[in-house]
Amino acid sequence: MRSFLAIALALASSLSFGQSSSPAQSSSAREKSAAVTYLFPEQITIAAGKPAAVDLHFKVADGLHVNSHEPRAEELIPTTLSLPDSSGVHLAGATFPPGKDFTFAINPNEKLNVYTGEFTVHATLISTKGEHLVQGTLHFQACNNAACMPPHTIPVVLDVIAK
Repeated sequence: MRSFLAIALALASSLSFGQSSSPAQSSSAREKSAAVTYLFPEQITIAAGKPAAVDLHFKVADGLHVNSHEPRAEELIPTTLSLPDSSGVHLAGATFPPGKDFTFAINPNEKLNVYTGEFTVHATLISTKGEHLVQGTLHFQACNNAACMPPHTIPVVLDVIAK
């Protein structure tokens, strides 16, 4: 019985050895494994009530791709950007970059339209006067060469100062 207990304790300690109890470390691990990361800007100053051009920068993790804003097949999930209606900041338009053609070796005749590496969305924002912390979102589906992950949404947080 003692040997069973010793084995169970050894097994339990070895299973928890690689786990971090530090929130900073687990947050860092999540950031490293993110399929798409919002890079910048974090804060912008624009004229209140007037359309303002803002470039939003994103990065797709190495080894992954996401469908472009206009994928070639109806069943593929496009990359989209949205801002909440209640934020005081209106997304008047968003121009996504053209995607890059991508094919799999097993089916070279089927071309996908995807983003890899860094890409920029050219957004047009109209804001009411004041400072607004906007919690926008980027919705996408990331894939590698073998499989696609479930669709995912990341926050796009902007501090908009409209004067």
